[in-house]
Amino acid sequence: MNAIKLLVTLIVITSVLGCKQNNLENTTDIVTQTKEDANGFSYESVTNDPTGLRLYTLDNGLKVYLGKNEDEPKIQTLIAVRAGSTYDPEDNTGLAHYLEHMVFKGTDEIGTQNWQKEKQLISKISELYEQHKNEKDPITKQAIYKDIDSVSQEASKYSIANEYDKMISSLGAENTNAFTSTEETVYISKIPSNEIDKWLKVESERFSQLVLRLFHTELEAVYEEFNRGQDSDGRKHYAAVLEGLFPNHPYGTQSTIGTSEHLKNPSMVAINNYFDTYYVPNNMAVIMVGDLDFEETIKKINSAFGTFKYKEVNHPTFPEQPEIGEPIEKVVYGPTTESVYVAFRTKGVGSKDEQIVTLIDYILANSAAGLIDLDLNQQQKVQRASSFTNFDNDYGMHILYGIPKAEQSLDEVKSLLLGELEKVKQGKFDEWLIDAVVNDLKKSRIQQYENNSATAYAYLDAFIGKQDWEKRLKFLNELKSITKQELVEFANAHYKNNYVVAFKKQGKDSTTVKVENPNITPIQVNRNKQSQFLTDFNTMDSPTLKPQFVDYSKAIKTQKTANGLDLQFVLNESNELFTLNIIFDMGSDHDKELSLAAGYLDFLGTDKYTPKELKKEFYKIGVDYSVYTQNDKTYISLSGLGENLEKGLELIQHLWDNAIPNQEAYDKYVESIAKNREDKKMEKRNILFNGLMNFGKYGEDSRLRDIYSIKELQNIKPSDLVQKVKDLQDFKHRIFYYGNDVETANSAISNQLQIVDSLKEYPDPKNYNEKDTGGRVYFTNYDMTQTEIVFIAKGEEFDAKKMAATNLFNTYFGSGLSSIVFQDIRESKALAYSAFSSYQNASEKGEPNYVMAYIGTQANKMPEAVEAMMDLMSNMPEAKDQFQAAKEATLKKIAANRITKADIFWTYESIKKRGLSKDNRQEMYNAVLEMTLDDLSNFFEENIKGENYNILVIGNKNEINFEALSKYGEIIELDRDYLFNYEVPTPIKN
Repeated sequence: MNAIKLLVTLIVITSVLGCKQNNLENTTDIVTQTKEDANGFSYESVTNDPTGLRLYTLDNGLKVYLGKNEDEPKIQTLIAVRAGSTYDPEDNTGLAHYLEHMVFKGTDEIGTQNWQKEKQLISKISELYEQHKNEKDPITKQAIYKDIDSVSQEASKYSIANEYDKMISSLGAENTNAFTSTEETVYISKIPSNEIDKWLKVESERFSQLVLRLFHTELEAVYEEFNRGQDSDGRKHYAAVLEGLFPNHPYGTQSTIGTSEHLKNPSMVAINNYFDTYYVPNNMAVIMVGDLDFEETIKKINSAFGTFKYKEVNHPTFPEQPEIGEPIEKVVYGPTTESVYVAFRTKGVGSKDEQIVTLIDYILANSAAGLIDLDLNQQQKVQRASSFTNFDNDYGMHILYGIPKAEQSLDEVKSLLLGELEKVKQGKFDEWLIDAVVNDLKKSRIQQYENNSATAYAYLDAFIGKQDWEKRLKFLNELKSITKQELVEFANAHYKNNYVVAFKKQGKDSTTVKVENPNITPIQVNRNKQSQFLTDFNTMDSPTLKPQFVDYSKAIKTQKTANGLDLQFVLNESNELFTLNIIFDMGSDHDKELSLAAGYLDFLGTDKYTPKELKKEFYKIGVDYSVYTQNDKTYISLSGLGENLEKGLELIQHLWDNAIPNQEAYDKYVESIAKNREDKKMEKRNILFNGLMNFGKYGEDSRLRDIYSIKELQNIKPSDLVQKVKDLQDFKHRIFYYGNDVETANSAISNQLQIVDSLKEYPDPKNYNEKDTGGRVYFTNYDMTQTEIVFIAKGEEFDAKKMAATNLFNTYFGSGLSSIVFQDIRESKALAYSAFSSYQNASEKGEPNYVMAYIGTQANKMPEAVEAMMDLMSNMPEAKDQFQAAKEATLKKIAANRITKADIFWTYESIKKRGLSKDNRQEMYNAVLEMTLDDLSNFFEENIKGENYNILVIGNKNEINFEALSKYGEIIELDRDYLFNYEVPTPIKN
């Protein structure tokens, strides 16, 4: 499915995830029942609910969503509040999001050494911020801020940074984070299933009270997040759509991040009021999905949260939005490729609109056989196009999206998109497509069955949207009842000139806001201190969770097919879906044309099917296929319903044998490659993490730069590319199958795949060798607010014995909310929103490891930020308690980790490249168990300290202090065309 389809998380995932029932059609009897568990707690459940949800409501109104899945000893947790940016005060936009950040700072028990003294200083800071907010004179305002900085420094003497993060990390929790959206704020963590008691202890304390400690440094982190948004053309483009669709509603009048003016003039009083208003039990939900016991878990949740006091909540209501009588045009500017949105406003979640618009959306674009997929993308009439939806509580929207080809106007792309919508209005689509779309959505929901996180987010959507779970479960059945006539009538009634068209054009954004560096005095993090709450927390015992390891020789079975291929398989014991991969241990390193040929195949038909017909045939049977190439592998992949495996193999073999080259399609394909190169070199993330990263490691001789010129591409014969794909059959290959009927799969492979008598060996691959790092600062100019910096140092060759120390080091030092790097650069010095460091093990034996670090910061903070990171990479702070917490976290993550299902095969493929033949996590676990802080310090001394770094920098040339950078090495400015080898001008030296 198309990744851009936001609806997948709302409907597909919302439908039926997380258990092992396979009967999709047994959904006619979907009825909510009220039951009582063994402890007397009342709960709701729904018949024929594959997720097995129990929905409890505590006496104080707290909703508790519990789902059970025993595949791994982990539980996905979400704590949700029906409060988001929609309810921000008009004069304090961004408040809900900033509050989300502050909920990580602790309470009067978490994060403090002396609450009585700290409390008085926080109160003083709050008073100063009110004065600061109301003061108009800039000089007086600056003086007040200096007072805030001074009192904050004093208050930090009594605070303890990151205590919540330390506790949650010590559980072995993963992906701990939070997000704020229009109508929700959600706190996330995946915990080992044996840590429920400790998790509830810290979370119930965390939400019992708000303490706005370390406020002004966190505010700077949020402002850096604001700057990242200013550098995101996608975010600005989407915001323009919202402004047009919702002129009198907070969806369009205020953003989640807030305005620069409001962020720089916050009110701690207003934040406390917001918390008191919305963070109450009857406006919240605790969601847990995973390896849990229903009766025991609800008892514990009731003990932890049952004492929270009910308080009436009245969410604001907003006026109806005016009808859109004619197209509203918006334009935004930025450096990335041009694109266009055409957006229609709909009714919100739970409405009939949601059902019909969902079907129209997938008829237009389903990444396979939609009208946009076939008429625009496959025929290459545009560079790329799609369609997606989003439904909030008050309203929804349906958005068509397109990127132009070279020399194509945005107006033409808009007309082409509207032309496909017009076909829906005229009924010019196959009637079978409705059933195929519903079946595709059902298949997608099966694929989510074992995913605890997807299940939890499905429950979340129901809670935030105030939807009965029964209604969400019936959604796909209701889609199936919608007729083609209903779709056509709805489209004609609702898709008129009532749209917003938002053009994203290349150019200078005049709305960008710049601010001075506030020169914050670094606060004290007190990493060697701990509160009494943390001391008590650490004495709590948890049940032992024993690690489990995989015997790959037993877990991966092997058969021979009748036509002589090796068939490796893992049985799917959960559902009727399959994936089948034909694997060639030969990739673009062996033959540079392979990836080009694989991409070209997508636009071709055969002697029996046109390209469009072939896509439709696959979509009809619910089978997806792809042909793709990596550096050392080529895959032909099929996935779908097991009953259609043989038909899918028959179709892919037919395409393989009978693809017909088409010169016109190839010419457009080359044009698309050329345009894609132009687009990619305008994306800052691609420039930094692809272009500069590869140059920093390889210099000029890298895979990234080893490409065909456009002229070379134009001279390649399409017939040669088709033959290249056909000739793949002559090389050695093997099969991996994940499904529930290996005998049928074996038979299908033997019947459908044609194998020559003697398979060829692979050609030798081309080697690309990394250069030694050190003494160079590679810079690329880009029009942006922030400056982003990456540090890389080439280390020793991969050694499996280092993997244990690597995991522990990364947890302690550079990754996560409680790491040394995060504490120092973000929490203490407020120099960045994002900062991390890691020791990265190579993915192949014989390849070098790397030390890597990253900072994203305002340009005027860059010298301090780089100096701070280099100091940390030379002098690792030692904190015994923090080390012990990191050690426990590392051990618990290994103990809770399970390699299951298809991942068994793919993990084995990965470790083989490292020269390993068995699961080495047992050795890692034992090594971490014996490791001391001195051992970690020795690892740092031997592998991190004193390494020779190349520094990679992207930012606005006019804003960067090159003198500060010059002390780290020779500054070499790299033109983007040179960086990607599109053209080769001489490098510029400063």
